Amino acid sequence: MITLCEQLNDRHYELLALADENQHAVNDYATRGQVYVYQQDHQDIGIAVGLLTRPNTYELVNLAVDPHFQNQGIGKLLIDHMINEARNLHCHTITVGTGNSGIGQLKLYQQAGFRMKSIDIDYFVKYYEEPIFENDIQCKDMVRLEMEL
Repeated sequence: MITLCEQLNDRHYELLALADENQHAVNDYATRGQVYVYQQDHQDIGIAVGLLTRPNTYELVNLAVDPHFQNQGIGKLLIDHMINEARNLHCHTITVGTGNSGIGQLKLYQQAGFRMKSIDIDYFVKYYEEPIFENDIQCKDMVRLEMEL
């Protein structure tokens, strides 16, 4: 079940940190955006945050699933939910940004219908204090993807 979250708790922040270690950024967009939580057996195991960034554009700014529940279709359910939310807000475009090293994330977003749009060179080098490594690759660049609705 996916529900709109009215107040974040420690578990929500734990999930959000799986996708974004920058606590300042998480606090910023979580307070400005819509936070949705996926719950299974009364346990919060997935989370997604979306917000309007430009006229008629909705950005999926965070998507995370507890590692014990990954590869079960929960991320896809959350993405589909966020796409529907964007449509309900009469948006024409939904965007998402992810790291160049996030092979699984890039696959997931493209399978959901997103297309690569641009790259923010050195985004994670400039805005994150510590280097991020994933899949034995340093995460340096933000890959921006979008979908026309």
